[in-house]
Amino acid sequence: MKANSSLEPPTSPEDLVPRIGDYLVEQGFITVDQLSHALERQADLREQGVRLLIGNILVEMGLIDKGLLDKAVTEQILQLRLALEESNQNLELRVDQRTRELKAALDKLSELAKLKGNFIANISHELRTPLTHLTGYIELLSGQDLGPLNPEQLYAIQVIQRSVDRLDRLIHDLLQFSFLESGDIQVMLQPVDFSLVCRSPIDQAQRLADEKEITFTVQAPGKLPVVLVDSEKISWAISQLLDNAIKFTPPGGSVSLSVEENDGYLKVTVADNGIGIPSDRFQEVFEAFHQLDGSSTRKHSGTGLGLTLAQKIIEAHNSTINIESETGIGSRFSFLLTIFQNTI
Repeated sequence: MKANSSLEPPTSPEDLVPRIGDYLVEQGFITVDQLSHALERQADLREQGVRLLIGNILVEMGLIDKGLLDKAVTEQILQLRLALEESNQNLELRVDQRTRELKAALDKLSELAKLKGNFIANISHELRTPLTHLTGYIELLSGQDLGPLNPEQLYAIQVIQRSVDRLDRLIHDLLQFSFLESGDIQVMLQPVDFSLVCRSPIDQAQRLADEKEITFTVQAPGKLPVVLVDSEKISWAISQLLDNAIKFTPPGGSVSLSVEENDGYLKVTVADNGIGIPSDRFQEVFEAFHQLDGSSTRKHSGTGLGLTLAQKIIEAHNSTINIESETGIGSRFSFLLTIFQNTI
């Protein structure tokens, strides 16, 4: 018949000490045979439903006295405590060492990022000088100031001009990126008529859309409100969103810029019915120098900086870009700008 569970002894210090029997053998207080007999006794009691620790069984069998057991348990607890303290000290040392290693790695990354930004800025400035010379002579040639040109030559000059314009935009993007990476982005918020902000992006988008045979539309109220923005930077960001939409929309498609007032904010949306973006890759479009199609045979050129810079500029205006897109259907990029409230 099993003993009642109420006969089980309460938790004692020995519960905290593993392998007390082995410790007593190591210290020469009992023999291996005596420990074996005590373990057999413990197993028999367990079958009867009685839980008795090995130390108490050794006392019960008269192999050690209670004082020796208590002393052994105390010594074991002290040893465990010392081992724990030593382990904690070693852990703190390892954590401290790892923290120093991580800080050194972070400092190295920061240094590399700074070097990268400086390199991009320097090389971009160097490219600007010969580009300025090219632009000047192209203007002289296209204006026929250096002599008359036949139609074929004029067409060739126009092709060169478009390539120079594209190169100029790429260099501008690289310079902007180097400034933003170094933390130099600063926005000068001023009340501006939003129709003035949109004028240049709309003109540029219309020209690009016409070249690609894409329908471009603008949907906006007759009178746009005044917004609190850095006019030049927001205008540039909108241009990047429109350029991106036109780039990834095939001929015959459509791109639109819509503006609507929304509870103290102006919601700006650029939409297209182009190739679309997979939902699991939305954040990738904002990665610097990244193209969703990174293959050597990709159809769409560019540095992969336009949306990165546009996002940073819009975030500097305490706003965020929202993406809605479906592969093969099209994309919508939208963000909010604060409407200026004149309290005077």
